[in-house]
Amino acid sequence: MTKGEDTKEAILQQAAQLFNRRGFYGAALSDVMDVTGLEKGGIYNHFKSKEDLALQAFDYAIGLLRDEIGKSVLGKRHAIERLQGLMGFFERQAQGYPLPGGCPVMNTAIDADDTHPALRERARQAMDEWHQFIGRIVRRGQERGEVRADVDPAMVSTVLISTMEGAVMQSKLYGNMLPIQRAVAHLTDYFERELRAG
Repeated sequence: MTKGEDTKEAILQQAAQLFNRRGFYGAALSDVMDVTGLEKGGIYNHFKSKEDLALQAFDYAIGLLRDEIGKSVLGKRHAIERLQGLMGFFERQAQGYPLPGGCPVMNTAIDADDTHPALRERARQAMDEWHQFIGRIVRRGQERGEVRADVDPAMVSTVLISTMEGAVMQSKLYGNMLPIQRAVAHLTDYFERELRAG
């Protein structure tokens, strides 16, 4: 990487953490300057505007999440094991990893809701990607006889994401992992009782 690329990467890393904790509107450009140690001109050498920085920082955060999702299912062949691995991915988000402040998709979806259409669309795309990934796991599990044929992949992805994202939010709100632990216990039972083939 060139020095300029290194600087841009460092800005994205810091901005992704800042926006994830404070939101697009809660974080001023002066806050970005504080966390990066750069002046306004140094930031705008790499980004056209605060909005451009926010969009690229969100993309950076999603790249980190993609890496974590990949690690969570690495080496797991059975569909149920892969779904259980994904629960571990959400657990780590509640613990502030890979970014402090919880899930960037959930945080951005709430923060950008009706006020920042471009960020909202990025959050939707990330959520669509998760739904598609989980749907593929379920369908491949059905093809291999690991998941019951009558299971709806879209239902599984909605239940898994909604349960774990809600648990991440509650764990952050209450400052403990009990909501995540309860969600994992519930979904583990759901996978065994409703999904696993005979």
